[in-house]
Amino acid sequence: MTRIDARPFAFELDLAHAALVVIDMQRDFVEPGGFGASLGNDVTRLQAIVPTVRRVLDAWRGAGALVVHTREAHRPDLSDCPPAKRMRGQPALRIGDVGPMGRVLVAGEPGCEIVPVLAPLPGETVIDKPGKGAFHATALDALLRGREVRQLVFMGVTTEVCVQTSMREANDRGYECLLVEDGTDSYFPDFKRAAIDMMCAQGAIVGWAAPSTALLPALEGRP
Repeated sequence: MTRIDARPFAFELDLAHAALVVIDMQRDFVEPGGFGASLGNDVTRLQAIVPTVRRVLDAWRGAGALVVHTREAHRPDLSDCPPAKRMRGQPALRIGDVGPMGRVLVAGEPGCEIVPVLAPLPGETVIDKPGKGAFHATALDALLRGREVRQLVFMGVTTEVCVQTSMREANDRGYECLLVEDGTDSYFPDFKRAAIDMMCAQGAIVGWAAPSTALLPALEGRP
C-alpha cells in the first residue's frame, strides 16, 4: 500500500489490485473538427491535459499495473443509441452524422479513435461504451473482478459527464476511486470544479481526488 496525498484525506493505493481507467480521450472530443467542437466548445481545454495523461499512463505502464481505455462508440446502425440521446437539442452534428473525421462517435470511424499520443498498447483493454458510464452495457465489471481489481484511478473527459458517471457507477459496485485532477477536464471550468467537489464531499462519498504530482512518485518508485 502506498499513501497518496489526496482530498478529502489520504488514499491508500494498492497497485496489485488497481487499474487505471482512461475515459474517452477520443479525437471527436479533443481535436478541432470533432463532435465536441461542433457543439461550440473550446477543445483546447481538453487538449491541455494530454501531456499529463501521457505522463501518468507511461508511469502506470512502467509499474506493470492494469490499464483500461474507454471510447464512447456506437454501432454503425445506431441500434445502441436511443433517440433520446441522439435527437436532443439542435447540434450542428448528431451522433452518426458524417463530420470531418467520419461518422460521429461510431465505432471504427477516425474521430472515434483515441488520440494517437495516448493510443492503447497491444494487449491493453479497450471498452467501447454506448452510454456515459463505463459500466453500462459493457463487460468492464466482469473484467475487473476477474483480475481482482478493487481500486480504480480515473483520468479523461469530460469530468462532469463520462468521468463522473463512471466513478459513480464504480462506487456503487464497491470500487475505491481516485481521480487525477489535472488528468481530467471539461469544456466548462466551473463544471469540472463542481463535479470534483461533489465527488469528494462528505468523506469521499464517491471518491478521492489528487494531482498527478501526488500519484507519480508512487508509480515511479520515488519516496
